[in-house]
Amino acid sequence: MQNKQSENYKIQKGEVLEGSALLKKQDSNSSRVKYMIQNIEHNRAFEDFFLKKYKTKQLAKDNFIKQYIKYRTNWNDLPKFLIKNKYSNIQMEKESIAPLCLDIETASICDLACPFCFREYLATPDKIIDESTCYDLIDQAAEMGIPSIKFNWRGEPLLHPKLPEFIHYAKKKGIMETIINTNATNLDPKMSNKLIDSGLDFLIYSFDGGTKETYEKMRPGRFGKNSFESVYGNILKFDEIKKKRDSKFPYTKIQMILTEDTHKEKDQFFKLFNNFVDDVSVSQYTERGGKLSDLDEDSQSIYYHLLLKHNLPKETPYMKDVFGNIKLSNGRKPCEQPFQRLLVTYEGKVAMCCYDWGASYPVGYTNSMAFNNDKDYEKVIDSVNKNKKGFELLKNIKISKNFNNPKKEVLNLKQIWYGNEIGKVRNLHIDNKGEEVSICKNCSFKDVYSWL
Repeated sequence: MQNKQSENYKIQKGEVLEGSALLKKQDSNSSRVKYMIQNIEHNRAFEDFFLKKYKTKQLAKDNFIKQYIKYRTNWNDLPKFLIKNKYSNIQMEKESIAPLCLDIETASICDLACPFCFREYLATPDKIIDESTCYDLIDQAAEMGIPSIKFNWRGEPLLHPKLPEFIHYAKKKGIMETIINTNATNLDPKMSNKLIDSGLDFLIYSFDGGTKETYEKMRPGRFGKNSFESVYGNILKFDEIKKKRDSKFPYTKIQMILTEDTHKEKDQFFKLFNNFVDDVSVSQYTERGGKLSDLDEDSQSIYYHLLLKHNLPKETPYMKDVFGNIKLSNGRKPCEQPFQRLLVTYEGKVAMCCYDWGASYPVGYTNSMAFNNDKDYEKVIDSVNKNKKGFELLKNIKISKNFNNPKKEVLNLKQIWYGNEIGKVRNLHIDNKGEEVSICKNCSFKDVYSWL
């Protein structure tokens, strides 16, 4: 029922927090910040950049702490401030308000075909980023003072052979926090050591299931069988190598999305990883509802009861949280992502948010390769039609619709961040008219809705 008591998870290193979106073993944001500050002297950017920039070790340390805390505080607070005070692009540029993170799609290819992933519905090329393009983006990020870089978006970053070199280069340029999200299929001991050597700060594992049966159902391989034992072993081995080397970084997190199959395996999931990963969390599958028919009979009954209780129309979006509770939306909120980060695809399209999977609302281009890249996407469709190996599980894909057509010119990140295309999006969200942005109208991101 709607008000059923939430499960109370207790695990060795902390108590799981209750919430509509997340169960976890600790407050991961505060723990992450505390961990980073406590281990500043082990951060490669401190060693390779800050110590060289500032005159003394203490001065370097003080500046690192100040800048890192500002970055993490701004992540939560700055977008709200900019929206509330209706900041224009001109004001943002005048005050040198830069992105807080740059997401670089080092690889759009993935070796899994997870049934819940966007790439099961939208064509995603099996490509990796050009080395010079990636290094240029890192240079631009450092010049703008962007504090963090996430080296992946739609694909599996470990499939790029130069990933450790990219990370190390970013650390030498003074990027305080480098991040990857990986499925760990290719996290063998050699790669593990390379990632630790690179100075990677934050490693996020995606792993769905508390049992072999569920995991292998949720995360099937594209080019061959994906094995629970192999991936689980990779994660445990990484922890072993990290401890053996007495390495403080990367800080590790593992997350599982909740589906009908995984919901009953939360306990097993925590037990699998509690002793080997710094932060263990689970989150809901659908960020913001779906079809009403997706709900079971009891949940539909609750949904209709809540509609009557709050006098809301039948098409009202719903959210089913990790405890099975149904929540209804009573309106939209401005999206913070256009004020927070930039995402660049392997070919140089700049997307305005991470939910625009096909970069179908580009706000600019950093490379001319992005002007005529339709063939990369058409090739995926052709491979599916010809039933080529690795495409057998992608039968439902289509090429994403294009919602925006910026002028075909190569711009740098600074020009795009303060440019007219993203400015138009920001202004509509500031005026609480986000639904007038075509790609935003049917957004599934829970944070752009207010919930009862």
